[in-house]
Amino acid sequence: MNLDRAYRLLAAFYTLMLIIGVIALMAGGGTLLSPVYLLVGALAVTGLWGYILKRRFMNPRMWRPLAGVLAVGIVLQLFIMLTTSLSSELLTWMLTSSIFSVMLVIMLFHYGNRDQPLWASEEERTAARQLEALLSNNASLTAITKDETRENSVKVTKSQDGYQASVTRHSQEGQERFEERFQYPETLVFFLEKFTSVTVNDFKPVPVAGNGPTI
Repeated sequence: MNLDRAYRLLAAFYTLMLIIGVIALMAGGGTLLSPVYLLVGALAVTGLWGYILKRRFMNPRMWRPLAGVLAVGIVLQLFIMLTTSLSSELLTWMLTSSIFSVMLVIMLFHYGNRDQPLWASEEERTAARQLEALLSNNASLTAITKDETRENSVKVTKSQDGYQASVTRHSQEGQERFEERFQYPETLVFFLEKFTSVTVNDFKPVPVAGNGPTI
């Protein structure tokens, strides 16, 4: 059994657990908190399938907060189970949800990482291939965009660790410099277009010192 198949079986198991929970609730079992468990569980299982299938579901910004909510829920439930006398039914729901939430927290945290090709649009994938082609022939690229109030200067380089964007912003308020690193070119393209208004077509190779025209 390969890792991909194991992950799919894991997601199928979580889905089955969710279905069993819905059936138990419809049969009159569960507690007042059971619908909340099932709703959060349904969202988490959706993210789990997205992580395994490498598909986009909803917004990447929601998955890490959801992982955080699950992690806090695990801690609270363990505290309640250790400090409070609970009915066997409520204890079963809490213990089951805590155990099976641990793996979901880990996977949803990774799924919510924006620096992945799966979150890129088709336009961003096309631009990423174009950027890769430019960087394969040039050590670094620069681009400058201007509007009425601001000038953005961007330098992009590629290394074994990924991609680096060095940004300088000039405005009436002053100058701002910062750097961002990305593992994938699709995320770099997203960052450039959203936060610097720079597109791949704006880039030009950085001249190498000593290679200028001679007389």
